[in-house]
Amino acid sequence: MNSGTGETDVRPAKQPLGAWRDYGEPELPIPLAAALEAFAEQGYHGTSVREVAARANLSVPGLYHHYPSKQSLLQGLLERTMTDLLARSEAAILEAGPEPVKQFDAVVESLLRFHMYRREQAFVGSTEIRSLDDDYRPKYIGHRDRQQRMVDEIVFAGVEAGDFTTEYPKDAARAVATMCVGVSTWFKLDGLLGPDELIARNLQLARALVGYRTS
Repeated sequence: MNSGTGETDVRPAKQPLGAWRDYGEPELPIPLAAALEAFAEQGYHGTSVREVAARANLSVPGLYHHYPSKQSLLQGLLERTMTDLLARSEAAILEAGPEPVKQFDAVVESLLRFHMYRREQAFVGSTEIRSLDDDYRPKYIGHRDRQQRMVDEIVFAGVEAGDFTTEYPKDAARAVATMCVGVSTWFKLDGLLGPDELIARNLQLARALVGYRTS
């Protein structure tokens, strides 16, 4: 089904266990990869269609054949970003099983990994909401709300089960998600803090935010 983003929606095939942890280079069409590079460096409004075409080694008419406007490039990029993020989060939660604590650890780890390994996509997705056309913005915000609801529901379930003691589960869930998203603004894969160490530290912080009750 065409989503209005200049491409056909692609539903990811079923992945093997643990695949949500695996990251290689983003599998983006060349025009979207060029747009991502330009938007991350200069912002949406600071980037021209001609520049994206040049980065993609296409003529402007050639670019328009795939994506009819700069807005369709942004929408196509963000749609793929959220499809990937949501699929990974859902897979992580499903694999964790029914216990809220295990689901919580899984969704936190998934969010952290995504915002470490897809930093540019996460950055553009957070900073360019204001640049989206009114006809697509509600859909994109709906994707983000769906991700937040995953965290909310797990935290509420943990409180009900007695695993989490926070008096403010909604606020705690929002703080956890915000912490994970914020990683995209400072983490570097070649920095002093490795991915696994960052995940271990932030899981401690996330558990503290929800008042994890140790046995």
